[in-house]
Amino acid sequence: MNFYEIATIVVIFVFIELYMEYIFRKATLTDLPQIWAILQKAIQRRKEDGSTQWQDGYPNPTVIEKDITQGAGFVMADGDIITGYSAILINDEPAYAEIKGKWLTEGDFVVFHRVAISEDYLGKGLSVKMLNFIEDFALKNNIQSVKADTNFDNGAMRHVFEKAGYTYCGEVFFRGSSRMAYEKQL
Repeated sequence: MNFYEIATIVVIFVFIELYMEYIFRKATLTDLPQIWAILQKAIQRRKEDGSTQWQDGYPNPTVIEKDITQGAGFVMADGDIITGYSAILINDEPAYAEIKGKWLTEGDFVVFHRVAISEDYLGKGLSVKMLNFIEDFALKNNIQSVKADTNFDNGAMRHVFEKAGYTYCGEVFFRGSSRMAYEKQL
């Protein structure tokens, strides 16, 4: 292959990647094996990064099954392949009532937990795309605020929050430890 043939192939792949249509939908119990496989690899990545987040048996398949049966589990998919997972709730995080700091807004909010992207899709901006889907979910429910938290040692998620325009608001105490709290006003 010559340079121009290689360059053409690269341009085609970049075009496909840029314009690939991902869908965002409620998870079903039949999605559980794919979701759990994604989360297991994410748990391992957290460990390899030196993070203590998700190193205590949480999340686990029971938690994910509960998310799904309660209608809070959502997936991002590329056709039939699940590329990411998140639990999304409305006004349902009691730990957020007591923040060491100050939220940007008071009132209704969407909160998301357990965000994980498939290892096969890392480096393609899908974490931010997932947050965009979550923000669209909030707006469709007439909610102008999205809140989330992460461990202090989860640099990857903190970077995603910053890149997606979230504001650090302080600390919340969640699952036995202090966590960084973020909010985005839509």
